[in-house]
Amino acid sequence: MNEIVADCAASVWKIVVKPGDQVNEGDVLLVLESMKMEIPVEAEEDGVVAKILVAEGAVVSDGDVLVTLEA
Repeated sequence: MNEIVADCAASVWKIVVKPGDQVNEGDVLLVLESMKMEIPVEAEEDGVVAKILVAEGAVVSDGDVLVTLEA
């Protein structure tokens, strides 16, 4: 299982996928917002979205797990 983590402190602006969605490497999973900048979070490999561990509007810290993917 691949964990997608936040690389900075930010708020979750928009979640693009839902559990069960098939994604390819480079697909945007969600968008973070930090200092008025939108930061797309992309899949690091092909897989299926297993869990989304955050909600829109939530504040996340560097290293927090956002989404898990199954191969």
